[in-house]
Amino acid sequence: MTANSYGFDTLAIHAGQEPDPRTGAVVPPIYQTSTYAQDAVGAPRLGYEYSRSGNPTRDSLQECLAAIEGGQRGLAFASGLAAEDTLLRTVCRPGDHVVIPNDAYGGTYRLFSKVAERWGVDWTAVPLDDIDSVRAAFRPGHTRLIWSETPTNPLLNVNDIALLAGLAHEYDAMLAVDNTFASPYLQQPLTLGADVVIHSTTKYLGGHSDVVGGALVTADAGLGDELAFHQNAMGGVNGPFDAWLTLRGIKTLGVRMDRHCDNAERIVGYLREHPAVASVLYPGLDTHPGHEVAAKQMSRFGGMVSFRAAGGPEAAVAVCNRAKLFVLAESLGGVESLIEHPGQMTHLSAAGSALEVPADLVRLSVGIETVDDLLADLEQALG
Repeated sequence: MTANSYGFDTLAIHAGQEPDPRTGAVVPPIYQTSTYAQDAVGAPRLGYEYSRSGNPTRDSLQECLAAIEGGQRGLAFASGLAAEDTLLRTVCRPGDHVVIPNDAYGGTYRLFSKVAERWGVDWTAVPLDDIDSVRAAFRPGHTRLIWSETPTNPLLNVNDIALLAGLAHEYDAMLAVDNTFASPYLQQPLTLGADVVIHSTTKYLGGHSDVVGGALVTADAGLGDELAFHQNAMGGVNGPFDAWLTLRGIKTLGVRMDRHCDNAERIVGYLREHPAVASVLYPGLDTHPGHEVAAKQMSRFGGMVSFRAAGGPEAAVAVCNRAKLFVLAESLGGVESLIEHPGQMTHLSAAGSALEVPADLVRLSVGIETVDDLLADLEQALG
């Protein structure tokens, strides 16, 4: 099944998930096995030998991921960072250089600054919404990759995917886009020229805060084959039950994202008028510097909202601590609403660096609850 033949919701429900040929089960089985009986020496049945190398449940998920992102090859991993690490070590060598966002996710920053850098991969953090800064950061012959998040975590800046792809290809480099915040329902970077898409499937794709996973989807089958080799060689795969849970979540991605967006828009409107809020960060606002680009490359603006507390850092922490229906927790993209203080939680690894986030920032992952209940909770939390 491909994006050219079916609509998004049809692909999310059916791609890679045909009824089981033996029993007719409409949901793919969980192949909870580590190894497989072979028909003869050198003749594994259907190509399955060992579940690190291949598992039918994971294969179902990988086929679905490729279909909903409009890609040639999908690969599933144990976490988003396992996917990122596999991508880096597949396309980069010691001496290579990567351009990353100056407001990257804290875990991504840690991967570059504490792991890849020691392995000989250099990096430069620049505002990716400033194409001149990106071009100035390029080191011809050494820059292998532009690493984009759009919208970014947690400042919700927007990068022009088509523009970055053109620049990367001009220098014989690649563009990787972390599409976790938008999800493939709202944005499909491969159709805009990106070479590979990254996901923490823990977030919107899984959607229920009950599974951890990651994914890579490629526009080119050859790159997909290289990544698949490293997926097996490095071993950061997800288990069959995790793959099954992620598939289950993807089936309702479209209807969930519609509600996430509806609720987020109501909450943004409320926050903009509240005296305890200094500013609201959301790409759907026409005052957002990336609004026009977001409107061009996204179908809607997502369920993530950040704001800066008028009372400063102490007020931001107090809002997080007073929230009740909004659960104080890391992660995002689940059906339940979450609130966090990025500076002391998800982005603590960037403290003291050029990527440090404002101490008065609060990040909301707006869930799919009754929106009036969410608004009432914010009212009491904001005081």
